[in-house]
Amino acid sequence: MDQLTLGVGTRLQHTQFGPGVIVGVRYATYLISFLNMGIKEIEKTDTALDEIIPENVTPEIETVSDVEKSLLKILRLWGGITEPSDLGDRWKGGTMLLQPADKTQKAKEVPIDVFFHKIVMLRDRLRVMEQQINAHKIMSDEEKVNLQQYITRIYGTLTTFNVLFKNKEDWFVGDKSNND
Repeated sequence: MDQLTLGVGTRLQHTQFGPGVIVGVRYATYLISFLNMGIKEIEKTDTALDEIIPENVTPEIETVSDVEKSLLKILRLWGGITEPSDLGDRWKGGTMLLQPADKTQKAKEVPIDVFFHKIVMLRDRLRVMEQQINAHKIMSDEEKVNLQQYITRIYGTLTTFNVLFKNKEDWFVGDKSNND
């Protein structure tokens, strides 16, 4: 393998660090994000590196943005790492008013950024729960699928809050075939 010609997004296997993806190319080294070891700088001539050539790959070109999204997904899945989500500009500094039907009772005013933070924490905890289910060693695949379906429905229920997010990539997405 001619390791001097590999580019960003190339999948590799390292005998010591395991599977990884090239996230940066320097003159004599690669920056590689390894699933279990994080980002390491490795010499291009390191004989412990092998390119992983997936089967049935289409000749489509991945953009840097696609690679970044893939890496974030991998890091979130394997490292419990979450990226920050931004509140939509029109909501910044705003408040949410919860008005009871009984006008004699006092309304509750909550800063939207506090409410938004709680929604993001809920989403992150759901992601961790998904990871725990997928990695569970005793549950059968059928049990895992059943629990995943419930989580998907939870995401679908939470789509009402997508209006608060600045970026569509941060939205909750439920089962697209159902109208939960």
